[in-house]
Amino acid sequence: MLRHSHLADILMLKLNILLKRLILIVEKEAMNTIRILLAEDHVVVRQGTRQLLEREPDFEIVGEAGDGEEAVRLASQLKPEVVIMDVAMPKLSGIEATKQIKAILPATIVLVLTGYDYDEYVFSMLEAGAAGYLLKNVSGSELIRAVRAVYAGEPMIHPTILSKLMTRFKAPVAGLPSVRPLHVLSERETEVLKIAAKGMSNKDIGNALFISERTVQAHMRSIFNKLGVGSRSEAILYGLKKGWFTIDELP
Repeated sequence: MLRHSHLADILMLKLNILLKRLILIVEKEAMNTIRILLAEDHVVVRQGTRQLLEREPDFEIVGEAGDGEEAVRLASQLKPEVVIMDVAMPKLSGIEATKQIKAILPATIVLVLTGYDYDEYVFSMLEAGAAGYLLKNVSGSELIRAVRAVYAGEPMIHPTILSKLMTRFKAPVAGLPSVRPLHVLSERETEVLKIAAKGMSNKDIGNALFISERTVQAHMRSIFNKLGVGSRSEAILYGLKKGWFTIDELP
């Protein structure tokens, strides 16, 4: 009798463990999981980044690339939502890899994580379609926050990089034709883009304009479509380059 009781206890314990595992699986599937591809040629850095991000229940690392060509190939195969990309990569630079990935998968978000803050790299990566630019001295929590932010459609620019943008775009870029934004965007879309250029979240933009966050997202999608860009950073850079507004003119 005792033996049967012991077996029943073991069976119940196993059933409880199985039930808990099933609950975790269901909860994870219910989350909006962000599928991430890591593109970094230094193995130690790549492994450390993976270990950091894998702790988050809504992150899934779907692949790792050690060079630019592999990053493009894996992105095409795995179709991640976010690619964390280094700039200096073997075989194919992060700049060219970003261009190719955005051409194949316009909806895929590229977040730069690099040790370089050279102007050439910064502006080339943003023009290639990167949604954010971080330096490797950011904390782990900042990187995690940045992944979620760019996935939500908000730019993440390291303060050092932001200061470069401010310096470069204090005045309209010389030599570019002056085209009023209202010839391309609606008045409301122009307001949204200008406020977005201040680095405000969708929620804060909505509060400033007395519209819902969902309406802000709809305006941003319309802006992306009209400008032929895939991220907020690209849209802001487009507006600055066209001379629609300068950093000093932002509200």
